[in-house]
Amino acid sequence: MRTTIIKKTLRVPASDGAPGDGAAVARQLDAALISSGFKASRELLEHVGGLAEAEDFAAEIVRAVKELIGARGQHNPYFKEFPHNVPDTLAFWWECLRDALDKGVAPTSNLLDLPKYGRVQHSYEEMLRAHDELIPSLKDRITVVHLGGTLDEEVRRLFEELATSPIPLAENDRALLGELAVLCVDSEVEVPIRENRAILNAARLVAQRPLQGMDTVTDVLRLAAEASGGDVTLKEATRFRSFRRPERRALLGALNEVAESKLGDVNSNREAWKRLGERLHPHEYPFERAQDVFAVARGEKVARSFAGQVEMAFAENDTERAIGILAKAPGMLLRQLDRLLRHGAENLAEHVEAAVPEVSSRVLISVLEHLSNRTTPDAARVFASRARRVWIADDEREPLDPKAVETIVEVVENELIRRLPEYSELVVDDEVLDVVVPVSGTEEGFGVLPRGSKLWFGGDVLRFFVHWRQHVKRTDYDLSAVLLNKNFEYKGQVSWTNLKQAGAYYSGDLTNASDGATEFIDLHRDAMRAKYVVPQVNIYSGEGFDEVAESMFGFMSRDLDQMGKPFEPSTVRARSSMRGRGKVALPVMFEREGDSWFGTWLHLYLRGSSWGNRVEENRDVVKLIAAAALRRKYFTVARLRDLFTRKGSTKDAPVIRIGLTQDETGAVTTVAELGKLLSD
Repeated sequence: MRTTIIKKTLRVPASDGAPGDGAAVARQLDAALISSGFKASRELLEHVGGLAEAEDFAAEIVRAVKELIGARGQHNPYFKEFPHNVPDTLAFWWECLRDALDKGVAPTSNLLDLPKYGRVQHSYEEMLRAHDELIPSLKDRITVVHLGGTLDEEVRRLFEELATSPIPLAENDRALLGELAVLCVDSEVEVPIRENRAILNAARLVAQRPLQGMDTVTDVLRLAAEASGGDVTLKEATRFRSFRRPERRALLGALNEVAESKLGDVNSNREAWKRLGERLHPHEYPFERAQDVFAVARGEKVARSFAGQVEMAFAENDTERAIGILAKAPGMLLRQLDRLLRHGAENLAEHVEAAVPEVSSRVLISVLEHLSNRTTPDAARVFASRARRVWIADDEREPLDPKAVETIVEVVENELIRRLPEYSELVVDDEVLDVVVPVSGTEEGFGVLPRGSKLWFGGDVLRFFVHWRQHVKRTDYDLSAVLLNKNFEYKGQVSWTNLKQAGAYYSGDLTNASDGATEFIDLHRDAMRAKYVVPQVNIYSGEGFDEVAESMFGFMSRDLDQMGKPFEPSTVRARSSMRGRGKVALPVMFEREGDSWFGTWLHLYLRGSSWGNRVEENRDVVKLIAAAALRRKYFTVARLRDLFTRKGSTKDAPVIRIGLTQDETGAVTTVAELGKLLSD
């Protein structure tokens, strides 16, 4: 758990080891961290320096930060001297054919089966000897690692941070919360997100503790799914386990306490309820309301859902009745604003003003972002689910009336301003202004930001990479990049089918990852002819992103005179896990502007084909996604700062600082904590 906490928080739980002289180990720790782009805080060095047996403790810290940036494996590219001496594509294939003939192997119709192709022809040590040492630069990243409290205190701290999150967690954080909930099963915390509530209740169910916060039938279904090792979001079907008798009584008892008006919610998950009923045996217990739930699922009892009532009102073109129904569910009213505006709803701002105090801040932020993109027509609609799957459709909607939108935006912004904390001074780092205020969790990793967030960095060379390690089946991932001009027109690509093009270089294709495999692409800024570059990871064959032992995407930057091996930890700017259900990953896109690079996080996955995905087949879709991502207006920290300015400062209130990372004092509000500034 200590390693997990370090990776998640960059806080090191204090050791309870015997005191002694660990000064030499502390110096070694600091040197090891600096070589990976980190630095120990003064308090952490003093703590390590005061331990008698500090070696194992220090080694765990170094191991954790290396895992965080993906530096633990041996990243050995196919071309030993990459990015130098990358051959022309045709010359490389001829070399592979000659090698096959020299070995007496008859070439087949599948060139990927040639003996020399896809398999590293040199050792890791031979690759290292082909590269000069990295020359440190002031531009290299330095991230501070802080000393935390005791292990128990840090477990509790992280548990409370995740459990009380005002936004839905990403899949990796939900799994971590489940582990922490077992350790903190008796903790009393306010949990605003229902998925998180189900995760905590699953731990309580197993421990035979009272369940908390179960006021809808869907809450019980989420709990049953989580307790069965299934999908707490209910997007994927769950195979429910057999529950013990006390667990069945607890679940049915919770259902029995739900108001009858909520029975209509059963309809949206009817099949799941039927499967759960087979496990709970509701007729064995004296819970009539719970039995009604399963009767609705089987169609033996009719319960009209709230959403169904709204749909009937819209079908009959009765907008006033639709508003009357929606007024009973403020969150749904806000989510239906676009539809209501398109139906010509009158006095809508008054209904919104009455509803917003009961709506979560993340929904208000989502509404503002949505409306800011609806007053002008768009060429295409790009949809992205919480599972990060993306699809595209023509935008056939009429743009909304700007004046009507402006009126509603003012109401919503005034509510957010009311929720902002008092402050005497607001200090916002420039690097965070274009970061999107998160309304849901992001991928696990280092330096990862919400979708749509922009980051700036310098460097002559931008290098991005993919690393994966297969679990059972031979697995071939392919790193590629689509090159676009300023009008988002296709200007070429770099991949295993085109090894280099105008300042872009590919490190070579690896087709087996039993011990892990890494592919790189280099972009040399001054030689680039493209305005935009969209990296992608294609699953050519084998295991998916959710099936491999590990998979990650990252990028680094450096100057040409720094030299160094292909993977230098101190130059890594970000590293993101890849755990989507599509076959093509689009983690981020880059823009070249003068002497700088601008990255825009995408966190998207295309469905792709079951086998043989290649950049040539999806480049047109990628163009649309790239254009849509850059044209979209997001709710960023810059807009949040403007709301703070409208609120005005208060003389005796605290100073609020917003940045990407914590400082030594711990007084900075990071991106992950922004939601708590707007807590309801």
